[in-house]
Amino acid sequence: MSNYDPSSPLMNLDQLRAQWAGLRRKITRFTWGGAWAASLSTNQQRNLTLFFYDGLFSAASDKIILTYLTIYLLTLGVTRQQIGFLSSFTNLVDALLLLPAAFIVEHTGQRKAITVKGAIASRVMVLLMAILPFFLLGSSALVWVILGLALLRDAANNFAYPGWIALTGDIVPIEGRGRYFGARNFIMGLAGILIALIIGEAITQIGEPLGYQLAYLLAAILGAVSVTFFARLRDPRAATPSQSNPTQASGHAIIQDFKDVFSSLKFQPHFIRFVIFIAVWNFSINIAAPFFSVYMVDTLNLTAAMIGVATVVNTAANMLVQRQVGLLSDKWGNRVVTIGFLALIPVLPLLWGVWVQHYWQVILIQILGGLLWGGFNLVSFNNLLMQTPTEQRARFSAYYQIVVTLSLAAGAALGSFLIPRIDFMGVTLASTVLRWVAALLFVLIVADPALSGDHETGQI
Repeated sequence: MSNYDPSSPLMNLDQLRAQWAGLRRKITRFTWGGAWAASLSTNQQRNLTLFFYDGLFSAASDKIILTYLTIYLLTLGVTRQQIGFLSSFTNLVDALLLLPAAFIVEHTGQRKAITVKGAIASRVMVLLMAILPFFLLGSSALVWVILGLALLRDAANNFAYPGWIALTGDIVPIEGRGRYFGARNFIMGLAGILIALIIGEAITQIGEPLGYQLAYLLAAILGAVSVTFFARLRDPRAATPSQSNPTQASGHAIIQDFKDVFSSLKFQPHFIRFVIFIAVWNFSINIAAPFFSVYMVDTLNLTAAMIGVATVVNTAANMLVQRQVGLLSDKWGNRVVTIGFLALIPVLPLLWGVWVQHYWQVILIQILGGLLWGGFNLVSFNNLLMQTPTEQRARFSAYYQIVVTLSLAAGAALGSFLIPRIDFMGVTLASTVLRWVAALLFVLIVADPALSGDHETGQI
């Protein structure tokens, strides 16, 4: 007779262990984006998992920082004009850092190390933004100190950008990139929704500025966790001894790179036309963008919890639309879908300026904005990949980002100049008109390089 007793504690423990092991396998495969990665090497699978968790904690940290930065600054006494100038000056400084960062990455090969250093510096700035008001609250210097820390945080992120984007392309194999980033983006969006709801309510209950300080302290901790995951990645293309010589990266080679900027660009006519459009588009966006949160706080008197809910519905709408837009992009072509979103997005600032007067209207426009920007950002990233040469992606992504940051800086500067004179409605109407001008520019000058055959000749 068998001694097997299914009700015994030992057997229940074995079953729990087996169920837990099965659950862990499912979670691990989800961090790969599905079963497609089962045939990859152990190191590749480990990289996918680490990069997944880096994205999860980074998204939670960034959601706190980006959702509540403007409101935190207003709480500490920063004016709306100073916020506009911060946006402008931040983008100007970012532009100055991107090319040196890209050239250092190219000549040292230290993609991961440079990215990690930039990420650590960014998290330190957030930590200081959380704790310094404890010592300087009420001081006239506090406003300028916090503005400086916000500037340095963004600068550190942009210094890390070329290394990050170059490393990302090698960590995630192209055959599973869509499934992997689909899973990673989903969990990042979900983390953003949960953290925005919790933090917004917590800030409202705790009060200001303490609630914002504690929120930023949590953001710094979550950011530090994300860095620990990223730092454990193994670079598939480790630097060679000659690449890792720092004197090469800081000497004649980098100087020569600056001299070669225009010569490398002149053979990429598609890219040049693309960044002309990008410049006008981002300029038009940032005329009004820095002032939406200011309008919600100063004019509509929304609390942090209410703004958190508005952010959540925006993120949820963003997540819902991306899969369907990806299918439409494959079916109709990336350019056609892009034109559709370019025609619709200018409606958003128009509605903000002439219609939004109540909280329920904010919720509706945030849903609409999430749908439109979620779809546009998906096809926009595809446009960037198509318009940049594969072998020099770190460098050309830096060129692209420089154009973005400079145009954002110019737009914010113009918005800061205009808002005391024509108020919120005026800057939203100006942004609307210029966004449609940029959309027309895309139709007229930006082509799909994949249809021209230039990729095969080394030009795009």
